[in-house]
Amino acid sequence: MSRVCQLTGKRPVAGNNVSHSNQKTKRRFLPNLQKKRFYIPETDEWVTMKVSSKAIRTINKLGVFAYLKKLERKGVKTGVKLSK
Repeated sequence: MSRVCQLTGKRPVAGNNVSHSNQKTKRRFLPNLQKKRFYIPETDEWVTMKVSSKAIRTINKLGVFAYLKKLERKGVKTGVKLSK
């Protein structure tokens, strides 16, 4: 499975490890992804998504249905079908 948030699109980025002697070697910064189940009362179903912790915080603030609708209006493809 790829390390990409299904809602925000966050993915790994590249950077450098910098030693005390200022020698640089490549490394990857991975997003903080969690596999989480969400209940959508409007459609009466459970949805499992791989989301970043930032997306979880936003869902807690707005609600999962409102957040998915907001992303749908922006044109982001989430892979979750909203029937209402």
